[in-house]
Amino acid sequence: MKLSKSDFLSQVYRIPEIKFEGQKLSSYSGLVIFKKFFDKLNLRSRISSCFCHLSKKSVVGFGRILMILIINFVLGFRKINEISRYHNDPIALRVLALKKMPSPTTVSRTLAKCDSQGYERFQQESKQLVLDRLHSMQLPRVTCDFDGSVLSTKRSAEGTAVGFNKKKKGARSYYPLFATIAQTGQVLDLYHRPGNVHDSNGSNNFIRSCFNSLQTQLPGCQLESRLDSAFFSDKIITELDYLGVEFTISVPFERFVDLKSMVENRKRWRNLDDTWSYFSNDWSPKCWDKKYRFIFLRQKVRRQDKEPIQLDLFRPFEYGYDFKVIVTNKKTSVRKVLQFHNGRGYQENVFSELKSQCQLDYIPFKRKIANQLYHQSAVF
Repeated sequence: MKLSKSDFLSQVYRIPEIKFEGQKLSSYSGLVIFKKFFDKLNLRSRISSCFCHLSKKSVVGFGRILMILIINFVLGFRKINEISRYHNDPIALRVLALKKMPSPTTVSRTLAKCDSQGYERFQQESKQLVLDRLHSMQLPRVTCDFDGSVLSTKRSAEGTAVGFNKKKKGARSYYPLFATIAQTGQVLDLYHRPGNVHDSNGSNNFIRSCFNSLQTQLPGCQLESRLDSAFFSDKIITELDYLGVEFTISVPFERFVDLKSMVENRKRWRNLDDTWSYFSNDWSPKCWDKKYRFIFLRQKVRRQDKEPIQLDLFRPFEYGYDFKVIVTNKKTSVRKVLQFHNGRGYQENVFSELKSQCQLDYIPFKRKIANQLYHQSAVF
């Protein structure tokens, strides 16, 4: 498309005049932009309404205390006692509508006074913000992925437990289950759990709740989901199929003798490209009532040859196959199903950003309810 000169040139070219006078300066002037954004969302009032039944338990108010946590994340701070770094900043005080910033001790004590009703309302408000955003975008398809992530701590906190922790073995942790929206990179909801539970623990009701909310807010939108092998079960697959959700789920086919024999005895594989080949079959375990589409895939991989070798017969690599099986109710081609399912890895980027930029991996309090509010504020 050919562009004219007016498409490139701007009529505004003067640099704004900046004056440094005998006034108080702030290192956090960027909060002015966030203040306009918060005002547009009416965020402080919405958060405060979640704790209206607890108004007598806090002088500052739960709404402002949680806004302080959100501002703390926005400014890049991690610990609660780092509030003292900007407690006299005029911009931060104006954003929070405060004359004086409460101390870190007051923040901790106030969060510990919250109850489950206030937390659930706060969690629902966070969820509603994401639903409002999706409704305004009018997307034809929305992909909601589910997975857990370990939040470990070196201290003892209420509700933590010692579970599988690949990086910090023996550490106590939480293991929340997240529902993330692939199209926007937002966390729709999270289900707080101790660190010693299986990935799918409590997932049935959580998944149903998330998709019921999406269907209510987005009528006519096609919903879809991608899950790993920990969520492979008759209940979850039946539930997703009943709700009309298109899904792909990794299958732990090593547990099923029939699937293993189907892979081992298969002679003809159809090529997708130079790396992937496949075949598909309608199958279900014997205890299931309905058969689903199982796609068997093998990937050609290069493995290092670690056996003793001779210099004149040097073979640094040998080629083999890695196998995986996907169950789905999608009717599209195998290539599209594979590309869709492999996109599930993007959720790990969301977790990485939450932990590195929003301090989700930090457990600051001993009380469980306070930690839940802290983590939900990070999701906000």
